[in-house]
Amino acid sequence: MSMRHTMKIRRALTAVAITTGLALTVAGCGGGEGESDKPSAGSSSSPTGNGEGGGNPKSEEPQAPPEETVLAEVTGGGDNAKLVINSATRDEGGFLTVTGKVKNGKGKFWNPAYWKGDEKELSGNSASLAGAYLVDKTGKKKYLVLRDTDGRCLCTKFTGGFKSDEEKTWYAQFPAPPADTTKVDFQIADMPPVAVEISDGE
Repeated sequence: MSMRHTMKIRRALTAVAITTGLALTVAGCGGGEGESDKPSAGSSSSPTGNGEGGGNPKSEEPQAPPEETVLAEVTGGGDNAKLVINSATRDEGGFLTVTGKVKNGKGKFWNPAYWKGDEKELSGNSASLAGAYLVDKTGKKKYLVLRDTDGRCLCTKFTGGFKSDEEKTWYAQFPAPPADTTKVDFQIADMPPVAVEISDGE
């Protein structure tokens, strides 16, 4: 083999060795920046999946909904109904809106048809809060549920009555008592009267 041919082979081998070394050096440097920040498979910072240490966060306990304000509650009357008042709010328009719930305690189907009151004008308001009224003992006045020009009350009508133990929400609007009146008695049909605190709307 000639000297010239031997030198060519050595140069080729040297070039291959240098190229391989550079490739390994670049690979080593590339892994030092991005991959070194990642925890290794055996690292203690890896999530365990069982909720301990740095594992997955525990799911929060479901929060119970806030309880409704109960201003007054009364049970009685011939049908043993339960009436709850949740709010009595005076607004700027001169109205007092009372809201609450009624529950059938009769033990069977109940239709409060007589709650409409005795006025002939309210005859078309069967099974509603039309017969409810407020009494301002201080001012010695009685406030009836408001109604439109056709005699329909501004109140809830319990269409379809109540199934056994069924509960329904209701509202009724009255003329607002004077601003210095902060408490009134609410009454409907043969239910006992119940005192209600008035609040001012926003």
